[in-house]
Amino acid sequence: MFDTCRQYARFVTLSHSVFALPFALLGAFLAKAGGAARVSSPSSGQFVVELALVIVAMVAARSAAMAFNRIVDVRFDAANPRTADRPMVTGRITKRQAWGFFATCAGVFFATSAVFFAFDNAWPIALAVPVLAVLCGYSFAKRFTVWCHVWLGVSLGISPMAAWLAISPDTFGLVPVALGAAVTCWVAGFDILYALQDLAVDRRQGLRSIPATVGPVRALWISRAMHIASVAGLAAVGQLARPRLGGLYGLAVAAATITLIIEQRLVRPNDFSRVNNAFFTCNGMVSLVLGGAGIVDVVLTGRGAGVSPG
Repeated sequence: MFDTCRQYARFVTLSHSVFALPFALLGAFLAKAGGAARVSSPSSGQFVVELALVIVAMVAARSAAMAFNRIVDVRFDAANPRTADRPMVTGRITKRQAWGFFATCAGVFFATSAVFFAFDNAWPIALAVPVLAVLCGYSFAKRFTVWCHVWLGVSLGISPMAAWLAISPDTFGLVPVALGAAVTCWVAGFDILYALQDLAVDRRQGLRSIPATVGPVRALWISRAMHIASVAGLAAVGQLARPRLGGLYGLAVAAATITLIIEQRLVRPNDFSRVNNAFFTCNGMVSLVLGGAGIVDVVLTGRGAGVSPG
């Protein structure tokens, strides 16, 4: 049983949920606090339930999308030495099991989204199909567009916006959009770095990516531009969401900036050996630090104003 669970977790790279989940939670806390100006009305107990639903829905949607990606990309994965040991390629998970896992995760996502009807919020279920379509659509992006990295960025960037709509749709505005845009640029930037590993394989298989199309030198500059835009977006969120976001969040943005600089310096046009460190370690730190600091800021400023965001 344990080995089966481990195989499915590896099948969808469950550990990579750390990239989007902290930002989704930050979006939820900001929405509960009313964004930049207003305080929402639901009780703390209701918010805890809504927060749990957001977490389940996000993990289920991501897992469904990853399962779909593994299914439709299995022949490409088999031809790539880096991915040739993935569970579907080796047969540890069959195609039938993979489709069953996808259907289960999609069902959990739709069911969880529907529960928000109990809180008079139809947005989650109304947007469930379009959101899952965007997430699964990424699996085909590399076949026809060089901007597949931005598509992946959007797939993760919608998480804080979706969480906001799930918690407080009437306060949705510039703050969640700016946060989503910042996450989009951040993800696109690090996915370009990650794609450097597959440059030769992508070219051989006719898959499109920025590194395969423009080469590693230009790809690195595009990645850097994406990360500069991300930092600018994160700083804008801090200003737009004042006073809910304050000093702690500002320090976290500074720390994230330093981390992204280190990440960029780890990867060279002729040396991709440290891409994995740049990908998981650095970006995991960025999401956890920003999400954690932002949530603490929201909670502390809410208490200082005599209001609990949860």
